Amino acid sequence: MTTPSLTGKQLLLATLRHEQTDSVPWVPFAGVHAGKLKGYSATEVLTDGNKLLESLIEVNAQYQPDGQPVLFDLQVEAEILGCKLAWAERTPPSVATHPLAFKAEVPTRLPEKTDGRLPLILDTMHAMKQAVGEKTALYGLICGPFTLASHLRGTEIFMDMYENEEFLDGLLAYTTAVNKRMAEFYIEAGMDVIAIVDPLVSQISPKHFRRLLNEPVRSVFDFIRARGVFSSYFVCGDATKNIEQMCLTGPDSIGIDENIDMVKAKAITDRYNIAIGGNIPLTSTMLLGTQQDNMKFVVDLLATLRATEQGLRNFILAPGCDMPYDIPVENTIGALQAVRDPESIGKALANYTSQGFNIDVPMPDYARLTKPLVEVFTIDSATCAACTYMVGAVAAAKQDLGDKMEYVEYKILEPENIARVMKLGLKNLPAIVINGQLKFSSIIPSKKELIAEIEAAGSGGQQ
Repeated sequence: MTTPSLTGKQLLLATLRHEQTDSVPWVPFAGVHAGKLKGYSATEVLTDGNKLLESLIEVNAQYQPDGQPVLFDLQVEAEILGCKLAWAERTPPSVATHPLAFKAEVPTRLPEKTDGRLPLILDTMHAMKQAVGEKTALYGLICGPFTLASHLRGTEIFMDMYENEEFLDGLLAYTTAVNKRMAEFYIEAGMDVIAIVDPLVSQISPKHFRRLLNEPVRSVFDFIRARGVFSSYFVCGDATKNIEQMCLTGPDSIGIDENIDMVKAKAITDRYNIAIGGNIPLTSTMLLGTQQDNMKFVVDLLATLRATEQGLRNFILAPGCDMPYDIPVENTIGALQAVRDPESIGKALANYTSQGFNIDVPMPDYARLTKPLVEVFTIDSATCAACTYMVGAVAAAKQDLGDKMEYVEYKILEPENIARVMKLGLKNLPAIVINGQLKFSSIIPSKKELIAEIEAAGSGGQQ
């Protein structure tokens, strides 16, 4: 049970100071899902300060978080810097245009507090600080430098990594400066933890991370630490190869999703004495599972970590990323109950077995295809930046190849698509499958690479 002498905020901050605690802090990342609790759409909760505040207060009351984000929208900075957004009712907006797609020019203008939705966000941060700031640590989330650069540049950024390095260095220096400006605003608004959320980090190699991001990201965390607040570094997708590189940038904590083995990742973060958070599966467990599934996942994860060398020290329980809008309330409450009292819940579920996703779904007859079929398996291209750009890469190839190929996106928001993933044996998302064969997993190919693979697949299911 939670130590009586500590508030939830104190428990989380003690974990970020790498102290031994009697229980594990809980941080539900309820972004647009917060609106679901009050009957507001994603668009309403991200554009109306009163509705956002009302929804966040409801999250705090129902889910009893030790830490809580004020906003989970990685397009705030992009919108300010000239990207047009496509809005949706149940997801955060997606970036629809890229101002630098056809011109390799480094911007110079930095955000001001009066830009875009910043007045709404900063007002809500101040209001949340006053309402729950004594008991709950508040997170200010910032779009990380590489993902923000990709919002501005589009898929061309993956060619820049090889063919236009000087421009990319300049662009990342600029987005790093944007990160520091946003951090400054959020710290002034009372945020206890500044999280750099950079999902596309999972799509680059450790070599490129070291060359492009090590110094810029480290400078952001140094900037945050110098102002007396804690930091976190979030990544989505299978970023296993980059966990150590992320540690070397010096954050207080790292956040990962279900694509990464928590035990293996924590073994790395423990070597650097960095806290790690995650990684309740967003779709298969939180969205589509039962309350018992969520309880059991949490109990089993805590038991597994407790048995490791460092145990539960430096661990924060959280969903793998931004919670989908339609997650049943009872599922999140189940996770809350399990982290607060894992022993009792574990005994109650000792004989529980999940029903899983054993669904009979039709699969293409890959051997009889008349043209290459590209299947893109995503978490959700409307909400996952890595998924967005992977689908964009396939769409760009389709523009070039036209009727010589077909493609389809399968989002794992549907049980049938989880069954497809299982039948194909896919381990990490997003992924590109061509004629039934996995070609790219958690790595966004250049258009040239992708077209070469599609053409090599030929027709009639040839591999």
